[in-house]
Amino acid sequence: MVRLHQPEAGRSNRVDGADSRLHSHVWLPSGLSTRPGTDIHVPYLLLTGLVSALAAVVVVPATLWQALTVLLWVGFAGVVLFKAACCVVPPRATIAPSNRPRRWPHYTVVVALKDEAAIVPQLVRRLSRLNYPNSALTGLLVVEPDDRATLDAILDTPKPSWLKPLIAPRGHPQTKPRALNVALEQARPGLLTVYDAEDEPHPDQLREAALRFATGDRQLACLQAPLRIRTLGRRSTWLERQFAMEYAALFEVILPALARFRLPLPLGGTSNHFRVDVLRRIGGWDAWNVTEDADLGFRLARFGYRSDVLGLPTRESPPPNLKAWLPQRTRWLKGFMQTIGVNLRCPIGLRTSGMIVLALTLAAAVASAALQGVVLTWIVANFLIHALNGSLPSIAPQDSVLLLLGWAVALAALALGCRRSGIAVDAWTIVTAPLYWSLTTIAQVHAVWRLVVQPYHWDKTPHAPDIELALRKRRTLRNRARLSTYAASHQSVPDTWKSRISTSTTTPTSGPE
Repeated sequence: MVRLHQPEAGRSNRVDGADSRLHSHVWLPSGLSTRPGTDIHVPYLLLTGLVSALAAVVVVPATLWQALTVLLWVGFAGVVLFKAACCVVPPRATIAPSNRPRRWPHYTVVVALKDEAAIVPQLVRRLSRLNYPNSALTGLLVVEPDDRATLDAILDTPKPSWLKPLIAPRGHPQTKPRALNVALEQARPGLLTVYDAEDEPHPDQLREAALRFATGDRQLACLQAPLRIRTLGRRSTWLERQFAMEYAALFEVILPALARFRLPLPLGGTSNHFRVDVLRRIGGWDAWNVTEDADLGFRLARFGYRSDVLGLPTRESPPPNLKAWLPQRTRWLKGFMQTIGVNLRCPIGLRTSGMIVLALTLAAAVASAALQGVVLTWIVANFLIHALNGSLPSIAPQDSVLLLLGWAVALAALALGCRRSGIAVDAWTIVTAPLYWSLTTIAQVHAVWRLVVQPYHWDKTPHAPDIELALRKRRTLRNRARLSTYAASHQSVPDTWKSRISTSTTTPTSGPE
């Protein structure tokens, strides 16, 4: 077992002895960061805009307010058309990873860990399955200096020689992007990918990415693998199924369509593959942005680079309950607002196409989260009040058509994403998606508050080994085996059991290991 000691001040804190003293913004230009002390403080910039909008409701003339309502209506219609267009764009064919280049580029695999001792053995097993030459692999498991439990778990877990821990230097903020910057400084020339602690990447994903970079032009700087949520179909909770559908719509429908037209991608937080030299050239990750992934996607476009998508997926576990889901969603929405504020400092640099994508993705997500719960509550209350009075609700026809069309397109994107990713969901789960969207309103209110009082705090999502899913899967298979045994020993079998017995040999396609 490798033994580590706490490094002395000014000494190396890397396991192999290389110097890794790193400030969190060694490369990033100040104007493109959310950190304190920049020329425009992002939280207060957005707060000023919110207060101004609320004041406008009270003081502007009725005609101007009507004009603002029309602009809102047009913006919503634009989002509907955008999602409809994404649904009709066919996905691009992927390159078979069985092909071999003349020389595999060096790959640095990075995972930032904090309080993840319980999940380290599972993570190491999954990373060990990566089908890539070991001589061209470096794996860095980045831990904070005070996270002794996670470090001990890494040292005690048998792992391949190319995978090793890396202790981040002490400093602030203690965020995932800062840890990634530490690893970026140590990365060898070539390619780099980022995974999360709960990830299960496809074994051939690195090969597919390397081949795509080898056959693409130099402007291709990033490849995003699709993230697919592990579920057990109908045996999953409603929240798990909704989360899986949401991911399917984003990674199987929206992002491939944006990539097809060479538009900026709001990247996911994991399974991003980069050229190391380009990543350093654009400044690495913004350590103060709590959605550093989305921010990085737009910064790549700002510097003239483009992103694309891969075909081989990475599987993740969904938040098990609302207690875990709400802080995660709060962090996402807060980070979206940070990214919007940063890009509004210099919209010209992002160009018109980038600003349009920013509005149709991040800004639309923030606006949707703020309005979904309010709109649904108003609709239900309106119908109930008029039903008690024996009358029909009075809703403007154009508003009704647009709202129903928006929901229909969104539900179509969910269904299409599930079909492309192989996720089986029932009609009830799809039609109740607006209830799930309404939950984001709670997260949005919380995000605005946290943006003001704790703009740089990282709400960490807790992770655990996929034991619960494994137990549920095992229980399902055991019950099916019992049904099959009963059927073999009885001449007559209840008709209600036949469908269950017929699937006794099938297993969930997205189940855990």
